[in-house]
Amino acid sequence: MLTREDAQAIYRAGEETVVRVLLDLSAKVDRLTADFAALKAENTALRAECQTLRERVQTLEEQVAKDSHNSHKPPSTDGLAKPKPKSLRPKSERSSGGQPGHPGHTLPMSGHPDRTLRHAVARCAACGRNLGRQAPDRVERRQVFDLPEPKLEVTEHQAEVKTCPCGCVNRAAFPPEAAAPVQYGPRVKSVAVYLGEYQLLPFDRLAEIMHDIFACESFSEGTLANFKTDCSRRLEPVEAAIRDQAAAAPVAGFDETGVRATGSLHWLHTVSTQLLTWYYAHKRRGSVAMDAAGILPEYRGRAVHDFWKSYFNYGCDHALCNAHLLRELTFLWEQQDQKWAKEMIDHLLAIKDAVATVGATGPRALPPSDSERFLKRYQQIVETGYSQNPSSPAQGAKRRGRRKQSKARNLLDRFRDHPDSILAFMRDFAVPFDNNQSERDLRMMKLRQKISGTFRSFEALTNFCRIRGYVSTARKNDLGALDALQRVFRGTPFVPTVNTS
Repeated sequence: MLTREDAQAIYRAGEETVVRVLLDLSAKVDRLTADFAALKAENTALRAECQTLRERVQTLEEQVAKDSHNSHKPPSTDGLAKPKPKSLRPKSERSSGGQPGHPGHTLPMSGHPDRTLRHAVARCAACGRNLGRQAPDRVERRQVFDLPEPKLEVTEHQAEVKTCPCGCVNRAAFPPEAAAPVQYGPRVKSVAVYLGEYQLLPFDRLAEIMHDIFACESFSEGTLANFKTDCSRRLEPVEAAIRDQAAAAPVAGFDETGVRATGSLHWLHTVSTQLLTWYYAHKRRGSVAMDAAGILPEYRGRAVHDFWKSYFNYGCDHALCNAHLLRELTFLWEQQDQKWAKEMIDHLLAIKDAVATVGATGPRALPPSDSERFLKRYQQIVETGYSQNPSSPAQGAKRRGRRKQSKARNLLDRFRDHPDSILAFMRDFAVPFDNNQSERDLRMMKLRQKISGTFRSFEALTNFCRIRGYVSTARKNDLGALDALQRVFRGTPFVPTVNTS
C-alpha cells in the first residue's frame, strides 16, 4: 500500500519518476478493471446457471412428489410405496363400520329350498331305545348355499321327416340355436364372452378355465375368438342405438386413454352417461378422432371433460372435471404452499355439499342468491391467487409464442377464464361435479391391457369396445352381464331406450 511518505519521496525524485509511477498505476487499474469485468460476467453466468439448476431441481422434485392424489397420474404409477390416502374432507366423528341401528347384511334363509334332506333320530342317546317311529317334537333348520355341479348339458334336437301319400317330403324345423349338426349353445357362448371381454381373461386362460370347470374338451383359442366375433357382429345395431342416444344426451362425459393394438399406440374414446356407455377406437387422440367418431361435431348438450384442449374446438357447452382441479390444487397446496389453492379446495367442496343438500329436497339448481354468493367468493380466491403469484417479467431476448408461466399461474388462468364450466354443477344438478363416470368406464379397458396384453388386430379392439360398451350399458340399466350376453346369442339383445329430453 502506498503511504504518504512514499508519495512524497516519489514527488521529490522528479517529474520522470512521477510519470512512470502514474503510468504503472494506470496499467494496474486497467488490468483490475478488466479482471473485474470478467469476474462480473462470470458471476452473472454462474447466477443464471444456478437459477437454471434451481428450477431444474424444483421441476424434478415436483415430478417425484406427484402421485395419483395430487396429479392426473393413475394409481398404478404410485409403485409399491403408495402414499397414504389423504382425504380433502375433515375426519368424521363416527366410528368405522355399521352404525347403531343398521340392519346388517347377513345371509337370510330361503323360503323355498331346492331340496330338503331330513336327518332322523334313530335311537335315544341315553338309553338306546328305538325312536324311529316316534314323531319329532320339532325340526331344527340349517341351510347350505352352494353351486350345482357345473357340467355341459347336451340337448339333441330330432326333427321328424314325413312323406305324404302325395309324394311331398315334410321336415320339421329346427330351433335357431340348432343351426348346425353340432354347436355350442347360448349359455356356453355367453359365459365364454363374459369371462373374456368382461372379466378380461386372456385366450389361453379362458380355454383352460372352460375345460377345468365345464369339461369342454374342444375349446380352442380359435373357437373362443369366433364366439367374440359372432357376438360383436350381432351387436352392431345395438352399438348404433347406444351411440345415437349418447349423442342426444343433455349431459355426457367424454374421456380417452391410450391402448396398444397391432404394435402401435391407439386411443380409446368414450362417451358416458349414467345409463349409456359408448366406446370408439382410433389411431389419433385429438380432433381428428373426435370428428371421425361423429358425436362432438353435432353435440348440443353439455360435455364434461378434463380440459383437454381438443374438446374446446366444438361449440357445445362445457363442464370441467373438478376432481382433476382438486388434484392440481392439492399439489400446489402441499408442494408449493399456495394458500389460495387450499381456499379453493375448501370452497369447491363447500359448493358440492350445498348442491347435495339442496338436491336431496327436489330442486335442480341452487337458489340464485346462493350461486351469486359462491361465485363472488370464487372470484375473490382467484384474485388472491394472482396477488400471491405475480407475473414474472420477461427475461432476455423476446421469444415467439406464449411465455412460459408457473403451474400456479396456468391453473389460475383456467379458473379465471372458465368459471361457467367449472361451476356448471351448481347451476344445473344434472351436471356432475366430476367426470368420474367416464373415468370408471375407461379404467377396466386399461386394466385389460395389463392382464391380457395388447390387441393383435384393430378388429379385435373394435369387437372388445362394442361388447364392453353393450355390457356396461346393460349393467347401468340393471340387467346382469350374463343375461345380457345370453340375449345376444338368442337373437333378442337388450336395446336401451333412454329418455334424452
